[in-house]
Amino acid sequence: MSDPMEEGATSGWFSDETATFGDRVTGAREAAGMTREQLSARLGVKLKTVAAWEDDMSDPRGNKLQMLSGMLGVSIPWLLTGQGDGPEGPDAAPRSEVAPLLAEMRQLQADLGQIAGRMGQLEQRLRAATGSTAQQEMAE
Repeated sequence: MSDPMEEGATSGWFSDETATFGDRVTGAREAAGMTREQLSARLGVKLKTVAAWEDDMSDPRGNKLQMLSGMLGVSIPWLLTGQGDGPEGPDAAPRSEVAPLLAEMRQLQADLGQIAGRMGQLEQRLRAATGSTAQQEMAE
């Protein structure tokens, strides 16, 4: 079996023909310098969930896929298909003082996605509440 980090692999480290979703998650997590435990804590999922993703036993839901992409610094299309922006190769690994900054930026990107989702929910509730109030006033 070929090594997914061989020379000649497309878009980052992995060959589209050989790498699975789980392989790409594992590779991106390792390139980001995170353990499974760290990733699961940052995503707010159980360790066994991350393990299942990496072992190709299950796939994340859309919101977790978006967070995963942001935290690992890779594009969603790359995670799903291997096409797009993947992690930097081993020779381009960030210096030790840059890695924590990149990790914090990834966390903020993920937080922003969660906040945007929450704002959307609140907006829907507000529209429903103001629509109900307006309808009640018209009926009086």
